Amino acid sequence: MTASGTLVLDNGASLLKAGLASHKDPLVMPNAIMKAKSERRRPFIGNQIDDCRDASGLFYILGFQKGYLVNWDVQKTVWDHVFGKDCLGLNLSRLNVVVTEPFFNFRSVQEAMSEMMFEEYDVAGLLRANAGDLCVAAEPARPDNLCCLLVDAGYSFTHVVPYIQGKKRREAIRRIDVGGKVLTNHLKEIISYRQLHVMDETYVMNQLKEDCCFVSQDWRRDMKQAALPPADNPILRQYVLPDFTSLRRGYMKPRDSAAVPAAEGEQLIRLTNERFSVPELLFHPSDVGIQQMGIPEAIVEAVSACPPETWPHLYRNIRLVGGSSRFPGFRDRVYAEVRALAPDELPVKVTQPEDPVTCAWRAGAKLAGESRFSSRLVTRAQWEEHGFNICLDTFDV
Repeated sequence: MTASGTLVLDNGASLLKAGLASHKDPLVMPNAIMKAKSERRRPFIGNQIDDCRDASGLFYILGFQKGYLVNWDVQKTVWDHVFGKDCLGLNLSRLNVVVTEPFFNFRSVQEAMSEMMFEEYDVAGLLRANAGDLCVAAEPARPDNLCCLLVDAGYSFTHVVPYIQGKKRREAIRRIDVGGKVLTNHLKEIISYRQLHVMDETYVMNQLKEDCCFVSQDWRRDMKQAALPPADNPILRQYVLPDFTSLRRGYMKPRDSAAVPAAEGEQLIRLTNERFSVPELLFHPSDVGIQQMGIPEAIVEAVSACPPETWPHLYRNIRLVGGSSRFPGFRDRVYAEVRALAPDELPVKVTQPEDPVTCAWRAGAKLAGESRFSSRLVTRAQWEEHGFNICLDTFDV
């Protein structure tokens, strides 16, 4: 079956990315069912949230809890919507499916996922893989590219995963329990404490985080600057909250209007050190009581757990993916801190794909067009003959 007959489904805990391998771009939508106060009777599935008249106080029902898929009813509802006529309009019985799952996924979840794909959706073939495996597999093999250290900063966790000649080194993987969810929740708490009660506004605060936050390159300097009067403060910004009548999404005002009072009907949030203290949790999880190392220390520890001859290759091929890696300044800060911690004689290089969110989907779509793809699939005939055991033998997750 050709790549045009392959569906790639990057099933993230926050965002779902789906589309045929032949498509140029995936369909990206929330992997959740949402309920709004303004329309109590109607649940909004995935991208239906764009039809919601008032998204304030949005209530999320997620299939994932703490990074793992536990609510199959919610997940199946979202998948039915994605595969149905409202979105992609696909008949999966004629398609191969590439689906992603988290690192160290529970065997019971793997079994349920395989069973649902073959028994419920009747797929022609299945490839289950970690999103990181796809990102690394899609890279062309070069002599200077034998090893890769992948940093996947997602919604629930941040994983640091060394790959040696395309295979992940399981015992060297490091997980930090900080991702986009922790950052958004921390932002909600500090804004609710300092200015305005926004604990119910996950949707709006997540947008504010994406629009306004950045990673500090010098924490002490930025803290001093954030305390300056408005006229001299380069960090102070005002964020206009959406009212969902004339304004659907909030926006950050330019610096020169930071001291201007709100116009009639505008509701403003004043942001100073919140802008960089929230992403700082990726580097210092202990700021919110999570007693774990930050990303740079995790990178060095993951490399140190690999054979010494691979260290130069890993340090010079650090790749950042995942939605939480999109903060301005994130790549530069990771480079600066890893450079300070790594042995002086080893070169350090940190790269980031153009779109860290859809990079796993694009890698899966590329893999579907390659000759080795069919050898990694489990077909429906194999499933009917061997059951879940064939998946355990074929998939390395």
